[in-house]
Formats: sequence, C-alpha cells, structure tokens
Amino acid sequence: MTVFILGLIIFFAPHLFTALARGARARLIERLGEGPYKGLYSLVSAAGLGLIVWGWRSADTTAFYVAPYWLAHVVYLLMLIALVLIAAAYLPKGRIAAAAKHPMLAAVKIWAFAHLLVNGDLRSLILFGAFLAYAVLDRIAVKRRGAPVPAAGPWRNDALALLAGAGAWAAIYFWLHRYIAGVALA
Repeated sequence: MTVFILGLIIFFAPHLFTALARGARARLIERLGEGPYKGLYSLVSAAGLGLIVWGWRSADTTAFYVAPYWLAHVVYLLMLIALVLIAAAYLPKGRIAAAAKHPMLAAVKIWAFAHLLVNGDLRSLILFGAFLAYAVLDRIAVKRRGAPVPAAGPWRNDALALLAGAGAWAAIYFWLHRYIAGVALA
C-alpha cells in the first residue's frame, strides 16, 4: 500500500503545483525554460504513475460496498460520455468542447465518479477518489484564474469527437479493459 500511496503523491504533486501555484510555476518555467519544465513535469508524473501501477497489486482490497449488477450499464454510458469529452479536448474544438468548457477535466471527473460507482474496494476508492478530488480542485482553480474557454467550432468537429470517443469506448469495452485494468468487460 505504501508504494501505491507514494505513487499517488508523486503523480499529483506536479499536477497540483501547476493548478494551484501559478506564480511559482511561471518562475520555474522562466528559470528552466518551457521544454525542460515540461520534461521534468512529465518525468515526475510518469514516475508517480509507474509507482501507482506497481503498488496497485499489493494495495488493500478491503471491500466497503458491492455495486448492484445493473449499475455497470450506467457506468458504460458515463464512460462513453467521458471518452467523447477526452476526444473533444484534443481534437479540433467543436460545440462539445465549448459546452464542457474544460472537457478534459470534465472527462476525468466523470471517469473517476463512474468507477467509484462500481468499485467499492479500498484501493479503488483511494485511486478514483484522488482523481475526482484533483479534477474538482483543478476545475475550481481554472475557473478562478479565468482561463479561456474554447470557442465553439463547426459541427463536423463534434462528429469527429463523437466517432473517436465511441471508437475508443468500443475498443476499451471489447478488448483493452482487460489489459488496462485486468478485468474483461465483454
């Protein structure tokens, strides 16, 4: 459990620094340069993620609740929405991105909440709870600093986000989830 928790701390440290310490972040970028800053940020985040994955297997799986079977179908729908939002965040901006304002953060919140609905073991509660808490904090920070919201683009960009999100959902549902999480969905 120690490696798992350490991984979460190391992973979220640069994320929270970026979200909450904008002045210190700007000074660090000025001192290091943008490229080295991004490299360091990525390296620390990757190290944290690696520790999370490594520590996952030995983390405490004490069950606090067991979700009813039908709730999985709600999660499938929520995950489709989350994956469309992720696609909308990285593809040319359309109305979906503009409506969500910050589609990546919205996707993380939905992803984490959905997984909390059906995973009642301690390690899942810690993992998905941490991601949900981070996404909520970061969204508040983004709103407070008045970060720009993407302008609504043409509908074809939304169609592209819908297709990419649905394609990712299908790939994860039918094949990838067993490799990502060790649990087959289909």
